[in-house]
Amino acid sequence: MSTSLSLGKVDEGKMPSDKSAFLSVYHAVLDTALKAKNEFRDEGNNSWKPFSEVSGTGIRDLQQFLKDTGFMPKANVDGVFGYATQAAVRLFQEYIRTVEGDTSIGAPDGVVGDGTWGQIEKWKQTKQGKPEYKCEWARFSADNPTPEFNKWISLLEKAKQHYLANPSPILALIDQHDKSSDTRKVKDWDTSSRSIHLIGIRRAQETQAGVRVKTQKRMRANDDLFVLLINGMVFKFWGSTDPNPDVADRADVPFIIEGQHDYKFGWHKVKDATLVYRALRPKTVGVLVFRDINKDSSLTETDIASGLDKNPNDSINIHWSGIGSYNYSAGCQVLAGKSYINHKGEVVNCSKYAATKYSELGGTKGRGAYNMFTDLVLSLAPEGVQSLVYTLGRDETLFLSDEWDENYVTNTLKKMM
Repeated sequence: MSTSLSLGKVDEGKMPSDKSAFLSVYHAVLDTALKAKNEFRDEGNNSWKPFSEVSGTGIRDLQQFLKDTGFMPKANVDGVFGYATQAAVRLFQEYIRTVEGDTSIGAPDGVVGDGTWGQIEKWKQTKQGKPEYKCEWARFSADNPTPEFNKWISLLEKAKQHYLANPSPILALIDQHDKSSDTRKVKDWDTSSRSIHLIGIRRAQETQAGVRVKTQKRMRANDDLFVLLINGMVFKFWGSTDPNPDVADRADVPFIIEGQHDYKFGWHKVKDATLVYRALRPKTVGVLVFRDINKDSSLTETDIASGLDKNPNDSINIHWSGIGSYNYSAGCQVLAGKSYINHKGEVVNCSKYAATKYSELGGTKGRGAYNMFTDLVLSLAPEGVQSLVYTLGRDETLFLSDEWDENYVTNTLKKMM
């Protein structure tokens, strides 16, 4: 098949009768003006794409292949190349590039051209009728997890039981908070293997990063670890859980409280048509944060003693931090695009296809490892799941398990940074 397919394309006769309704489930948090566009946001290529009909059944054929092989297990085969199809295509391209080791497929850009069609046909010819027709990612689940997945789920449960019996001063503040928020009390922590979990491991929050930019403003580094637990597998990313005062609009920057928080699939930069892209947002009203009361770019005992910010903060998103050379966070949790560690514990270098900033997006340059993160969450989420449980702790939390030593986080980050 020679027809190039991409976001916004629709099979002949499959055009949604109400485009606004079709997009509403995805665009709920966007600014009103952006919703009114009734177009898909192709954030990987930094553009907007209208619905556009093409002849034939190419999209349904593509979707059926992605569904059968495990890259798009729950999405509809509806003939509309939407966000789930784009995410599944990028996962297929990344899988061919890294797990299969065939770099000739090029950039994981979500566009199905001759190279990707060729890989699809090769897959069918060599694997159809065999157990390996389904990708490795489809062979794992909460009921058939990797050994490492079990270790992380066990750590979550151990942490919950430990803090129930030994409440920390920080977590005690959550129990005392009298307003509704997306931050869970310890007794309500979710440790289910069937949920999607992101674990953030915070390091050196008590100290300034020691890095200066030309304006002489303080800048924190991307030096924290993120662990994604999904469908029985473990993927690792890096970035920062701490705010960079150089990009904040006020000096008393927010530090999200350590604990567990509920997030939903959404967007970042929701009012800017030129910058908006997929991200995770607090599920309802916001998460609990400390403020940097003494304005020293660190989370200190003084800040903690001052107590939690009065109201939940609904702007602490989980989003992209460029390639990782700069911390683009004013309080959000940010992931770098340079690299990640896959389900087999292998470091995957994405720098060839990872933009360092917005102006580089498009063509072969996307958000690299960050796209891998969002695509996994969108494509492999269990049926009906549209949210993620984010648990933030310090590296000392790992000591609750005998699986990791004191150098684990540092050594893991060294492999990726």
